[in-house]
Amino acid sequence: MFTNCRAKLLTVFLLLVSFEGFSNETDLTAPRASAEEVKIDFWDMAPLEEAFINIAPEKLADNIEVGKLGVDGGNKTPILRLAKELAENKYGKYDSLLISHKGKLLFESYFNNGRVDLPHFQFSATKGYTSLVLARAMQLGYITMADLHKPLVNFFKGVDTSKLATGIEKVTLHHLLSMRSGLRFSAEQLKDFRGNREKYSGTAEVQAFLEQTQPITKESQVYKYQASDPILVMHVLDAVVPGTAKDFIDKEFLNKMDIYHYKWTLDPKALPMAESGLNLTSRDMLKIGETLINNGRWKNKQLLSKNYLKAAFKALTKPTESWYPEGFNYGYLWYQTDIVLNTKSYNVNLAWGAGGNRVIVVNDLDLVIVITGHDAEDVIFKQITKQVLPAFI
Repeated sequence: MFTNCRAKLLTVFLLLVSFEGFSNETDLTAPRASAEEVKIDFWDMAPLEEAFINIAPEKLADNIEVGKLGVDGGNKTPILRLAKELAENKYGKYDSLLISHKGKLLFESYFNNGRVDLPHFQFSATKGYTSLVLARAMQLGYITMADLHKPLVNFFKGVDTSKLATGIEKVTLHHLLSMRSGLRFSAEQLKDFRGNREKYSGTAEVQAFLEQTQPITKESQVYKYQASDPILVMHVLDAVVPGTAKDFIDKEFLNKMDIYHYKWTLDPKALPMAESGLNLTSRDMLKIGETLINNGRWKNKQLLSKNYLKAAFKALTKPTESWYPEGFNYGYLWYQTDIVLNTKSYNVNLAWGAGGNRVIVVNDLDLVIVITGHDAEDVIFKQITKQVLPAFI
C-alpha cells in the first residue's frame, strides 16, 4: 500500500512540474491560425506540434475577463491531469478546453486542430444558439411567451393553408423548441429535402414541412430529434424580426456580445441553417455561456429574456434515442441533466454538438466549460463531470 501511495504522489508531482512553466508565465500566447490554415479545410489542417495549456490566460481585446486557475478558483491538479490526457488523445480528438469561474477565464487549452482565433464548427450545438436568438427577439419585444403556445402557422404569410396536413394547427413554437412538433416524414421525403435545398428554401420549405408531414396527433407529438423543428424556429425568427434573421443575428445577437469572427452557413435563401451551421471560436462560445450564467446579461446589459431562459433550461421532456446518456433531459433546444457530487445535486445545462462540441453551464458553481472537438465517439462529458466540476466545489 505504501508503494502505491508513493507512486501516486510521484505521479501528481511530475504532472505539476511538467506544467510549472504555464503557472508562472504571463506572456503565453495561444496558437493562432496561419494564413494558410485560414484558407484550407479544417480536416486538412495539421495538428498542433505541442498542446497549449495555460492556467493564466492572456487578456485579449475580446472583453473577456481573465484570472488564474488555483488563485481565482478551482483545484488545478485534476484539470491539468485532464488537459494532459486530452493532449495525448486519451479520450479521442478534442481541440480546446476552456473554463471560466465567477466571470473570469481561468483555464485555456488547445490541442490538435484548435486555434484561439479559428472559428470551430458547432454541429448540432447550433440548435442551442438558435434558441437563444429567439430569447433575444423576445427581450426586444418581437415575440412573447404567449406566442410560444399559439399555432405555428399563424407566423407565416404566403403559406397555402388549404393544403396543410391534418392537425397542423396543433403545432406551436413550444413544440418545435422541445422537439415535440409531431412532424413526421418518410426516409424518401427527408432525402428529397436534404438533396434539394434550392427547391426547399424560404416559404417553399415551410410549405413542404407543414404540408407533407403525416397527420399531427397526440401520439405523434412526442420527442423526436430532427432537423425540421429548429429549421422552422429559424423561419419564425425571420418572420417576426425586422429585416432578415441573418441581419438580426449579426447585429442584435452575436455582435452584442462582441462576437465578430464567426461563420453561420446560409441556405439558398440566405437563412441561417439552424440545425447545424454555426462556426465560433472557443472564446466566443465562452461569452455565450457567461451571458447565460448572468441570466441573459452581457457586460451589464440585458440581452436575453429572463422569462424565456427560465423556460428554456427546464427539463421539459425526456430524449428517447438510445445514444443519449442516462439522466439527460431536453428543454428549448438545450439539454439538462443533474450531476450528483458529494451527495449534492448540481443542475447542468448544455448545448451539445457532434464531435464533442459543448457549452456547459453550471449555475450553482458559477462555472462555464467550453470544449470543442472532432471525435467520433464523443465521450468527454463523463470526464468533465469527474475531473472539472469537482475541482470547483
